[in-house]
Amino acid sequence: MLAASGASELNLDVSVATWGALGLIIVVMAAFDLAIYARGHVPSVRENTIWSIGWIVIALLFGVGLWAWQGAEAGSQYLAGYLIERSLSLDNIFVFAVILSYFAVPEHRIQARVLAWGIILALVLRLVFILLGAALLNAFHVTFYAFGVLLLYTAWKLARHEGGDIQPEDNPALKLIRKRVTMTESYQGDRLFTKINGKRMATPLLAVFVVVATTDIVFAIDSIPAIFAITQEPFIVFAANAFALIGLRSLYFLLVGLMDKFVYLSEGLAFILAFIGVKMLLIDLWHVPIWLSLAVIVVTLTVTALWSLRADRKKSAASP
Repeated sequence: MLAASGASELNLDVSVATWGALGLIIVVMAAFDLAIYARGHVPSVRENTIWSIGWIVIALLFGVGLWAWQGAEAGSQYLAGYLIERSLSLDNIFVFAVILSYFAVPEHRIQARVLAWGIILALVLRLVFILLGAALLNAFHVTFYAFGVLLLYTAWKLARHEGGDIQPEDNPALKLIRKRVTMTESYQGDRLFTKINGKRMATPLLAVFVVVATTDIVFAIDSIPAIFAITQEPFIVFAANAFALIGLRSLYFLLVGLMDKFVYLSEGLAFILAFIGVKMLLIDLWHVPIWLSLAVIVVTLTVTALWSLRADRKKSAASP
């Protein structure tokens, strides 16, 4: 069905053992990422920079291996998918920063734990949505058009900055848990629950996890259709998502202080998502070559970064 639609000529024969090997790689990488912040260690800017670059190098090496194993088409699709998911993860980082700031989450160690659980949950949700999305695309061709419309809507919201002003207090799940669960006024270390005068109570950290979890669901809904426009191979889709998410904590602590410098990130991501949305809507008329998708993503991210730096320099020059 997919090959007949012109969406993708690629048809990987991935065994259960290969899926298991990918899962093992992801688990090992996640374990290393957890170890970085274990025992209250606070990595320096230099350490976060090294780890962030290291995760990117590992992700690219995986792409090289996939290229050598399955050919240029598979490698190109993985690279394009990884770039899209990594780009969207930057927006996710800023949303996480808003959430942690709103709840005044103390200590680097506790923030790292929240991010760790958020990333683990995101990986699980991505796998679920990928399998569901692949099944829908195979069963119902109209799903391509539904995904295309969803991406255009998401792009429109990003361009209007409607998704940028996150208000955690408006989160329905948070409102529900506050009504049903008695909560302490202050944090109790990294505990979700505690006992005060013999009464079991939740801590504010539980509320943070609830908001992060529901936000992860929104992220998955937005990002999965984007990569399905590049490839419908579940193995490539999951690999690109997993490698984009692993190491997100290091990137968070590296970029959280630079949020104000990425002033045009939303516009850049909106353009990329709009391009991908149009690509999905044109799937029966024109199969956009993978090199063009890669070029659009790379050029847009480069222009967005340069444009943001230029605006930041102007702002700094105008400041007294």
